[in-house]
Amino acid sequence: MKITCTNNNANVILKFSGRMDTTASAQAKIEIDNLLKDCGNIESLTCDGGELEYISSSGLRVFLALAKTYKNFKITELSPPVYQVFDLTGFTKIMNVEKGLRRMSIDGCEEIGRGGVGIVYRINEDTIIKVFRQGTSIEEINTEIMMAKESFVLGMPTAISFDMVKVGEQYGLVYELLKAETLSQCVNREPDKIDHYAKLYAKLFRQLHSIKVNPDGKIPDAMNMVKESIRLIGKFFNQDQVNLLMHIAESIPPGDRLMHGDLQTKNAMLQGDELMLIDMGEVGYGHPIIDISNSYSPMMTLVGDYQQIVGMTKQQANYMWDKMIHYYFEGEPEELIQHRIDQIDVAACIRNFTWMALSDSFPQDLLDSCRQQFYNRVEKRKDYILEICKTFNDWKI
Repeated sequence: MKITCTNNNANVILKFSGRMDTTASAQAKIEIDNLLKDCGNIESLTCDGGELEYISSSGLRVFLALAKTYKNFKITELSPPVYQVFDLTGFTKIMNVEKGLRRMSIDGCEEIGRGGVGIVYRINEDTIIKVFRQGTSIEEINTEIMMAKESFVLGMPTAISFDMVKVGEQYGLVYELLKAETLSQCVNREPDKIDHYAKLYAKLFRQLHSIKVNPDGKIPDAMNMVKESIRLIGKFFNQDQVNLLMHIAESIPPGDRLMHGDLQTKNAMLQGDELMLIDMGEVGYGHPIIDISNSYSPMMTLVGDYQQIVGMTKQQANYMWDKMIHYYFEGEPEELIQHRIDQIDVAACIRNFTWMALSDSFPQDLLDSCRQQFYNRVEKRKDYILEICKTFNDWKI
């Protein structure tokens, strides 16, 4: 039996490897006491049993004593046979015990989508996996699972994960999507059908925005998420710049419509004749301008590698989005459509920079580039932006 200890600001992790039989349990108790004594104040104690091969009744008593001593205590990553011992003896009812996640490899898998919170890979013809960025918590992933289910219940064609797994030290969600392709892949495979795919893209937006959300339900207010993201990037921009973005946000009228939050063409997958939504971590409700401007940002004003991030060329992405918005407002006068595009362009100034809320630090050259972009896209157009903000209320839903 081997036990190692990690102390991260009073959050202590004990990692167990080997067999915890009767003889090993007695020695383990002494070793654990010595390790924890050196930790000082302990706010939480996690026992990682991912490499625990066997546990006896005396080993169970060692964990029971720890559970009684430490209020914030849990055992994680147990293999099915070891978890079964805890379950059959009733220990899962008196302490927090978690079964280990199935482990998967993405070696050799095709990358089909990339966003701020993770990368999507094709595992085989029937299965895809979204691998979350390092540091994503179980709570954040469970929120995404819940948002997908809530959206599905409301009537959206949403891919539902059937398994949470580990990929190295990162978490992943596995989805069954039979022979599905991202909208970007469809355009690359059949560029002559880009108008057809733009029409499907617009239909998906309209379907989303036709669904009314109960504000008292589980789906969050998208505007609260927008404002929180603006506040978080305050560490990279001065207060006047943050205030300008906040003014744009506060000028957007309230709304009760369902929105995806990041509906660029890599986050919609065509299965048969139906588009399925993936990457549901930013689902919320609000005014449609939030959702559409969030897609406008990567599709129209991206500064970066279009092929990697959006999955098509800049020319294709710009054309696709322009055709989509015309289909979205089909039947409206061209003058009104152009006015809506101007409003979307201004609202998209928020998304152009709030992606930076995903990290606490960036290389200096990237920060310099983002600040220059802010000057060119926002500050130089301040008077124009403020005038457009005054018109947001004419977008009725």
